[in-house]
Amino acid sequence: MKKDLLFHVFDYSDVDRAFWQEHLENWLPRRIIDGHVHFVDSRYRIETVTEELRRQYWVWEVNEMPTAQTAEWCVRTTFPGREVVCNAFGFPSLGWDIELSNEYVRTECLERNWYCCAIIRPTWASEQIDALLSRPGVIGVKPFYSLLGYTPNTRDGFINANILDFLPQEHLEVINRRHAWVVLHVPKEERLGHPDNLRQIRRIREQYPDVKLVIAHLGRSYTEYHARQGLLALADDPGIFFDNSAVLNPEVHYLALRHIGPDRIIYGTDNPPMYLRGRRQWNGRRYFNRTSVPLHFNTEREAPEIEAGYTLYMYEALRAIKDACIRLGFGANETNNLFHGNADRLIQDILKRKHELAGAGSAGDSHDKSRVATPRLPHSKVVP
Repeated sequence: MKKDLLFHVFDYSDVDRAFWQEHLENWLPRRIIDGHVHFVDSRYRIETVTEELRRQYWVWEVNEMPTAQTAEWCVRTTFPGREVVCNAFGFPSLGWDIELSNEYVRTECLERNWYCCAIIRPTWASEQIDALLSRPGVIGVKPFYSLLGYTPNTRDGFINANILDFLPQEHLEVINRRHAWVVLHVPKEERLGHPDNLRQIRRIREQYPDVKLVIAHLGRSYTEYHARQGLLALADDPGIFFDNSAVLNPEVHYLALRHIGPDRIIYGTDNPPMYLRGRRQWNGRRYFNRTSVPLHFNTEREAPEIEAGYTLYMYEALRAIKDACIRLGFGANETNNLFHGNADRLIQDILKRKHELAGAGSAGDSHDKSRVATPRLPHSKVVP
């Protein structure tokens, strides 16, 4: 079997090529915006991930960060024959140099005509947020509860924070004035449906109506239970958007597309972890990852003949989206919006506002590479 190394523990095989041809080639639109991608050069890591943390949560075992060059290689490999633009950001952790990571991602996105959201710390002054959002290529921000403090031995040290703890109002005032994109990964063990999350999201919408609020991972609705608790409560607000990154459950995609609609959902992968090979199963509020890769969490392996048929998680997610679209009778117009149009409309409004704020006659956010202040760093070698 022919295999190409993607990155880290991930490869691309004849199984994936066959899956693409059978399920995706004749269905996916030719133009795609991936609204949720991570990359950053490892030189900006200032703390290593502890073995305790790797064993605690499956994502930490597979979430090594690719360089921009490697990320581009992976995109081209997994989306053959497609024109893909990414909205990218680094890794939201104080184990990384946030400022240098932001600038690396920004300059590399400019090189590729991609876009990026800057990772922001809640302690930063509003002037710093404004300066970041004024830079070419930056269309928004990526706040995260883990940026409230560094907890090297747990991913959940601040998971029960409130949204306005890590996305403070003084930041929202700037973001609202700039009509910028917010990638919101909701906190709380109960996920989107927690009353505090719902209340604060509604407050943000009321007080800051020009924020492009994009709730990541369908509000962390990886199970149908969590989708029903959270998504349905916000379905009636046309100004709230969702990205569907890292969601593999067909019923969740069906609920989201049925009740929220195909015009408020933005396609995303959350790569690199969704390059993992395997499948996901669900039981009530819990999900279980299956994979053929020998990782700490992979303690209950399936039969070799089942594992031999595993494809990439991102392909399983795409099939789940496709199945939901077919059930709902969606055609080319709906799928084009889902995979390109919705994100593009948000981006174009952000760029228009950026141009207005920059002043008449300014190039705004034209991706003019001559305006990049920081020299580009050399690429790490891509692994073909």
